[in-house]
Amino acid sequence: TAIGKSALQNDTITNDNTAIGKSALQNDVGGRNTAVGSQALGINTMGSSNTALGYTAGTSVTTANNVICIGAGVLGLNVSNSCFIGNISGVNEGGTISAVYINTDGQLGTQPPASSRRFKNEIKPMDQVSEAILSLKPVTFHYKSDTKGVPQFGLIAEEVAQVNPDLVVRDENGDIYTVRYDAVNAMLLNEFLKEHRKVEQQAREMQEQQATIAQQRKESQAKTDKLEATIAQQQKEMQAVIARLNEQAAQIQKVSIQLGVTKAAPRTVSNK
Repeated sequence: TAIGKSALQNDTITNDNTAIGKSALQNDVGGRNTAVGSQALGINTMGSSNTALGYTAGTSVTTANNVICIGAGVLGLNVSNSCFIGNISGVNEGGTISAVYINTDGQLGTQPPASSRRFKNEIKPMDQVSEAILSLKPVTFHYKSDTKGVPQFGLIAEEVAQVNPDLVVRDENGDIYTVRYDAVNAMLLNEFLKEHRKVEQQAREMQEQQATIAQQRKESQAKTDKLEATIAQQQKEMQAVIARLNEQAAQIQKVSIQLGVTKAAPRTVSNK
């Protein structure tokens, strides 16, 4: 189906193409393409099952398949199984911001993957499984297709697969495509909680040790006080004994002096 000047102009052998607009799908020899808008998918040649809506939409798609380009001037890229939508990037200046998710069937929605228990089985603690993230190597990089060279931060999927194959997503050909960052985040949370519990346990042990030390100090101080009291009492008793001895020595000295005087008294002899 072709509506517009030069629409599907060179398509002579393929089927199921729809072109509406000047030069839409002009060079197409692929099948099952839909182009609405002037020059939409205008230079597509071998690509199939592509959809473009808008002026010059999808004009960067030449041989790729299953590409969606929506919006005037949304050129897209010649990358199969990709989607490009105009006017959805940039700064949101207000209102509620909701993330958009896509499931394996290609359905878009604002709800993340279901987390309710009723959707899950074989539930068990993560335990040591999350320790795999400790071997990951975060990197900075630029996407080859990004002409602006915006700095990116993340992981290399091939390296992640070597650590844990369950942390990567593969494309329809079985090739490694991306990282399950949502799973990495859950593992990070588990490792954080494990470390938090260790810190709490260490804090409890430290408090117990401090309490034990305080009790030992208290008991030691009590023993010291008792010993000092005993020593003070003994010193007091010793001083009393010394005082009595000094008193006795003084009395003895006094008696000795008296005895000495008595012995030294002269005797008188009378001559009759």
